[in-house]
Amino acid sequence: MEIAGKSALVVGGASGLGAATARRLHAEGASVVIADLNAEKGEALAGALGERASFAEANVTDSEQVQAAVDAAAGAAGGLRISVCCAGIGWAQRTVSKRGPHDLEVFSNVVQVNLIGTFNALRLAATAMTNNEPDDGGERGVCLNTASIAAFDGQIGQVAYSASKGGIVGLTLPAARDLAGRGVRVVTIAPGLFDTPLLAALPQEQREALGQGIPFPSRLGRPEEYASLVAEIVANPMLNGETIRLDGALRMPPR
Repeated sequence: MEIAGKSALVVGGASGLGAATARRLHAEGASVVIADLNAEKGEALAGALGERASFAEANVTDSEQVQAAVDAAAGAAGGLRISVCCAGIGWAQRTVSKRGPHDLEVFSNVVQVNLIGTFNALRLAATAMTNNEPDDGGERGVCLNTASIAAFDGQIGQVAYSASKGGIVGLTLPAARDLAGRGVRVVTIAPGLFDTPLLAALPQEQREALGQGIPFPSRLGRPEEYASLVAEIVANPMLNGETIRLDGALRMPPR
């Protein structure tokens, strides 16, 4: 599917992987709705992109707010054809530690944002896409999710995060099968260690050491590389029902 002339929704699009994705899709000619909780950053990015870009304040777990963002994207020229969900949070805590068992409320919150929030964006965007006229290949849209290699290589203390990201991997194929008859594809990207705000708080030495542990290239991934894969997935109709690792051949050790 061509990107130019289409409308795209990027949930969690105000920073990091989402912001890079919004920039890439916009540069390739899409109208982009940036949905995020951070209104300051989201509005600034939309303003920097200019024409064909807008911001919608939305919590990924709030159905009404996400629906409003979907409606805004569906009302743009070309109709909503591309949806990318990058929203997510992290947390580090062992199943049992010196303080006792893992905080159940925290575990629930991570799953609520990462897994249920992703599905919320997917179900609402896909519903809007089914109203599109199919293109020459019968395609009405594509929904992209963001998991993590922690879904496969979860480290000590990542039980909540890994469970939430593993759930995204698990729903990808059945969702693609659910939507196949409607001409909507579903694909998940599982990034490795990327230079995003989640790692920005670490000292430079520690960030460099993390990058050196990646087989090749031995550096942190760049958000633009994630965005490049998004563009390729949109363009290639045979990419469907799959989770793609984007990690430089990294396999995370236990700790």
